[in-house]
Amino acid sequence: MPAKRRRTSRDARRRSLGQNFLADRTEIDRIIQRIDPQRDELIVDVGAGRGSLTIPLAQAGTRVIAVEKDSAWVSRLHEKAKQAGLLDRIEIVRCDFRAIRWPVDPYRVVANPPFGLTTALFEKLFDTPAEGPRRADVLIQLDVARKRSVVPPASLRSAAWAPWWTFELGPTVPRTAFRPVPRVDAAVLTARRRDPAVLPEWLSPRLRELLRPGWEPPKRQQGIEGLKWPNY
Repeated sequence: MPAKRRRTSRDARRRSLGQNFLADRTEIDRIIQRIDPQRDELIVDVGAGRGSLTIPLAQAGTRVIAVEKDSAWVSRLHEKAKQAGLLDRIEIVRCDFRAIRWPVDPYRVVANPPFGLTTALFEKLFDTPAEGPRRADVLIQLDVARKRSVVPPASLRSAAWAPWWTFELGPTVPRTAFRPVPRVDAAVLTARRRDPAVLPEWLSPRLRELLRPGWEPPKRQQGIEGLKWPNY
């Protein structure tokens, strides 16, 4: 019987941080084509990891702010950028994306976040439209990407973001394109800022609560025949 493989410190970090890195060259090229990076535009790469998207974006002539929490990958990404001669194009920031301050200049976002942090990333991106990106291309679980791209919106959060953002389902990325291999397939979800917006930006902090009554199910009523749904 083969001996059980001993877990390394890298394995422990991957488990604790929920890391699944894009590794398939064909899928990387397809995603870069979807992103369509333009020379000298500013792109924030959230969850840069080992630079699977960071390096091709910089090679396309963009300015990249690579955000990564894991110090080991920060070091490796720095070496990789140095070897490629791209340190003048890539600024590496070690931090949790939830603590990042978005650039003042117009920017876009590219992200391959841990699947368990998708909602947290979306709130960071879309809850404050005045500070948000012009566009975001996010690689997330396929079922979540489908849910967020439904028109009209299928959830309270999506409805609260809809006045300022449009969401489009992009290509599916098979689970086998990642290392380690996750349990589910992924997809690119593209969000674009509406121009003009449907509502003024100052309404965004309150809109979710204003919409909440319309998304909650009707309350059960107690009658002589027991609990039942009200008739409308």
